[in-house]
Amino acid sequence: MNIKIDKKERYSVIQVQESKLDTSVALALKSEMVVMTGRGEKNILLDVSQCTSCNSAGLNAIQVAHRLCKNQNGVLVVGGVQTEVEHLIDISQADNMLNIAYKIEKADTMMNALLDKNQ
Repeated sequence: MNIKIDKKERYSVIQVQESKLDTSVALALKSEMVVMTGRGEKNILLDVSQCTSCNSAGLNAIQVAHRLCKNQNGVLVVGGVQTEVEHLIDISQADNMLNIAYKIEKADTMMNALLDKNQ
């Protein structure tokens, strides 16, 4: 899986650099999330702006990422959600629990606002 990790001052960014958030990508993403949260990284912006499609395994990876951050008293923001990915999130009603910034440009603002609120 092609991902890029960028550590910011208050959080880390995981950018999925694949067009399909499918089973193989989801497994690698979940593994990376476990490693990161195991190191104490609890505030993560998951950039899925390059993902034009997503299956149930991809959605599950996003939900696992949310749970891992939440269990550490952290925050997950999913940024850059494309139409097909948004559709799957809506159908599953996961949008009720996820922090979603549909435009990646807004994700940083949302993350900082949530971190300020949780202090």
